[in-house]
Amino acid sequence: MASEEESFAVLVHHRGSIKRKTRSGVKFTDKNPLYIVVNRTTSYNDLVRSVLMKLGLEGAKRDTVKYDCLTIGSDEDLQVMFLCRRQFPEVRTPELLAKLVDVVSSSGGSNRNTTNVATAAGSSSMAAVASSSVPVYEPAAQLVASPSFAVDLNDGVRDEVGSFDVLPNPLHGVPPVGVGDGELGDPDEDDVEPETIEDDSGDEVVAAGPALAGGGSSSGTQQYPPYFSSLDLDAMTNEGALGHAVGFGARDAEGNAGLTEFQYKVVESDHRRYVGKCSEFGNGCTWLIRLSLRKRKGIWEVKRYNGPHTCLATSISSDHRSLDHSVISAFIMPMVRADASVSIKVLLNATAAHFGFRPTYRRVWMAKQKAVGLIYGDWDESYSEIPRWVLGVQLTMPGTVAVLRTSPVRVGGQVDESQAYFHRLFWTFPPCIEAFRHCKPLVSIDGTHLYGKYEGTLLIAIAQDGNSNILPVAFALVEGENAESWTFFLSHLRQHVTPQPGLLVISDRHNGIKSALEAPDGGWLPPSAYRAFCIRHVAANFALTFKGKDARRLLVNAAYAKTEVEFDYWFDILRSEDPAMCEWANRIDYSLWTQHRDEGRRFGHMTTNISECVNSILKGVRNLPVASLVKATYGRLAELFVRKGREAEAQMGTGQQFSQHLVKCIEANLKTARCFTVTLYDRDNSEFTVAETTPTGTFSLGTYRVSLASRTCDCGYFQALHFPCQHALACCAYARVSWSSYVHSVYQISSVFNVYRMGFTPPIPEGYWPPYDGPTVIPDPNRRRAREGRPRSTRIRTNMDEADPNRPKRCGLCRQPGHTRRRCPQVVGSSQTGRN
Repeated sequence: MASEEESFAVLVHHRGSIKRKTRSGVKFTDKNPLYIVVNRTTSYNDLVRSVLMKLGLEGAKRDTVKYDCLTIGSDEDLQVMFLCRRQFPEVRTPELLAKLVDVVSSSGGSNRNTTNVATAAGSSSMAAVASSSVPVYEPAAQLVASPSFAVDLNDGVRDEVGSFDVLPNPLHGVPPVGVGDGELGDPDEDDVEPETIEDDSGDEVVAAGPALAGGGSSSGTQQYPPYFSSLDLDAMTNEGALGHAVGFGARDAEGNAGLTEFQYKVVESDHRRYVGKCSEFGNGCTWLIRLSLRKRKGIWEVKRYNGPHTCLATSISSDHRSLDHSVISAFIMPMVRADASVSIKVLLNATAAHFGFRPTYRRVWMAKQKAVGLIYGDWDESYSEIPRWVLGVQLTMPGTVAVLRTSPVRVGGQVDESQAYFHRLFWTFPPCIEAFRHCKPLVSIDGTHLYGKYEGTLLIAIAQDGNSNILPVAFALVEGENAESWTFFLSHLRQHVTPQPGLLVISDRHNGIKSALEAPDGGWLPPSAYRAFCIRHVAANFALTFKGKDARRLLVNAAYAKTEVEFDYWFDILRSEDPAMCEWANRIDYSLWTQHRDEGRRFGHMTTNISECVNSILKGVRNLPVASLVKATYGRLAELFVRKGREAEAQMGTGQQFSQHLVKCIEANLKTARCFTVTLYDRDNSEFTVAETTPTGTFSLGTYRVSLASRTCDCGYFQALHFPCQHALACCAYARVSWSSYVHSVYQISSVFNVYRMGFTPPIPEGYWPPYDGPTVIPDPNRRRAREGRPRSTRIRTNMDEADPNRPKRCGLCRQPGHTRRRCPQVVGSSQTGRN
């Protein structure tokens, strides 16, 4: 026999027992309850068998109906009852309620079947978990599932709460039970709550519960009105959350909650009551729901429900007012967590496919911003984290450069010393500073807009190693692209990252960059540094004045030309198209946008590579709050250095001398260097002429002068790319000298490895960062994006984003120009054949 602590007796009420609420709790009126002893080893089947044995019904067919409050339907439920009894030691004898109903057998006859529902009850300490069912003998009937109105806003739509089975009218004269019956009442209530609730008009409305014989709901459209459970106050802390609960209720076959196809409007909503009506109320629909807050119980109770909807579903729009940005945010959270740069269009389509309603673009955009804030931190609080991050990253990696600029906050004409507006931030890391020393002597600078709650621009300096891998080396968060912001960025870039003389800066034609580079004390004037334009931006500016892709292509070909002869060829064609085009191009110094005049400083690079950098390394960071953005640069660069460092180390282990990019270029040049005739012109094996002929040697394709000493060739490739061209390779083979001595050192695999040699240190946890005692950094409210209307596009659209109007349209079926899919001859011919 188990000890007193592990076994106890329970009273099981089974016949004609109606619960009533008193000052002391819930009491049963059954005069002859069953006395059963249970212990820790008692299973659910043992409990059911004991009840049936006491009633003399052992062996009868039984079914199980589950209710909401402490339903004992398994062994685990019995363990819960044991735990509850331990928490309430004053309850010596818990009382259970067994419910018996008849179930129709498979043969069609009616058998006396037993349905056992055991619900814990007891004294006032246990009354809050008493059952809300009524023990009666009833015939079998079709059960109607009631809607559910509970939503967990923290984890999205949660599982159904309080879903009850609605039974038909009792046959033994048991009166109907009012809404909320079975719950612990107010201290001053001795009797059962009223069965009916008066409407605003004075008419009585049948309370939600088992209906009277021949009765119906207040709307007159439902014979058995659904039995609503009390709503959990913890899941609905305000009337807004309650509105979400009412707006949801439909579930698919898998049990996932979704939106009902009907919309409602809130008539009254405060901290005590909530009233909602169908949007078509008074226009053919009587759907209405009224809920009240029971403060002493801490629950919301449904006081009135008219249903179902009688309006036509065809009047419902494709959008749903209950599908707001909070609901969408909970749904798209996994997608945003996986990729913060996921487009709004993708999220919108996914939301429409899941809920069956298509929200507006603005609503999905707001939902994404909320999801990003929940995942990566609040947008406003992220600014206050930047000063501590500066201290933390400098402690993690000594030598990290982080320069924070703020502006004063003025309140009533006085400066608030406790707060400061975020203005600008420049940062770079020691591995980036060391890496640039082994990269090509050029740097590309550009800016990209931030996507988020506040406007801003991320300025990036990009370098490139000898294996054509791009590498961001410095960053800055500024208010926008202007002369002051570019001066702030370029001055710190020159001071901390790129002090080398003779450096080339590739950028667009922004006036702010021009002003910063031409500053006398900036350190960017020749011969310390030189400037070149990104040809993509030059072509985009050209297309603003001259339409058509052909003219733009001619300009780009002229810019990529490596010799003056080739440049003149493309420029003459451009002049034949329109002399004004050449006049426009002549306004820009040739050394800024053409390759044959750059004296080999470009290393063949004609663009800023900002798109490739953002897409490959910094993808998604523009969508993050500023604190998460700056933290992401540390993690992304650490990952990049590990990956590229391992690749270079593996190539060094195989005995390679040069990077893979150079090896491919040399192999391509060697294939075309076999049909050359080389003539030596000095005894030092440095000056040659190379005659290019056809494979048969019949026709000459041109003659080129090659100087190995000065590393030049008339083709222009040798001096532009800084490794031997096909003509130089032919001269090296003729003179029996190795071509490797004429390759720039940046292409050596050892130089590529040195770029990534210095790795990053694992970041110190934020709890160990030094304390910050300065003013709290807050965002500038003037940088807040518009709260109403569709978000403004931050992209500056040019003709590059527009389709060529001169391009002929092609059929989507046969891909031939001159007609569309609808008028395709294949479709027309097949349709005529079908008619015949």
